[in-house]
Amino acid sequence: MTSDAPTAPPRIEPATLNDIPTIIQLAEATWEPTYRFIISEEQLEYMYRVIYSPAALKRQMSEQQHVFLLAQVEGEPAGFASFGPLPAEDGSGSGYKLHKIYVLPTRQGQGLGVHLIEAVENAARSAGGQFLDLNVNRYNPAIAFYERRGFVRQREVDVPIGPYFMNDYVMRKAL
Repeated sequence: MTSDAPTAPPRIEPATLNDIPTIIQLAEATWEPTYRFIISEEQLEYMYRVIYSPAALKRQMSEQQHVFLLAQVEGEPAGFASFGPLPAEDGSGSGYKLHKIYVLPTRQGQGLGVHLIEAVENAARSAGGQFLDLNVNRYNPAIAFYERRGFVRQREVDVPIGPYFMNDYVMRKAL
């Protein structure tokens, strides 16, 4: 049985452009183990190149209003999340989207994902967000984690990424 709390409280801070190499390092350690049983190796490699190149991460931070949070445990980078505002929908209020959340495989099951989600929720709420959306692959075991955190499946979507599709659920949590 795993504990809900990491051995030491994580330090979660906003990332800057200078943290892009650390984000890439964490992505390299988490991306393949997360998706290897869900999508093809070709799709996995293509999507990683599109999403995690230094130029793509710089664009996400500088142009697309993605806020990245880095989590450190015992002084070592252990995970990250990114989020940003959603375009306003008619009458839906002010929403945010959790774009990414990844925890090193060696740090999973220690409560770090909960700390990261809570940090995103608090930041979105402080910015006036009324709900937080996320996309998760329909075959990703993390669905249960999101449901335990209060997210509810809204709909299924097939998101094109180059020649591939991500077959996702859109999940939402009121803030």
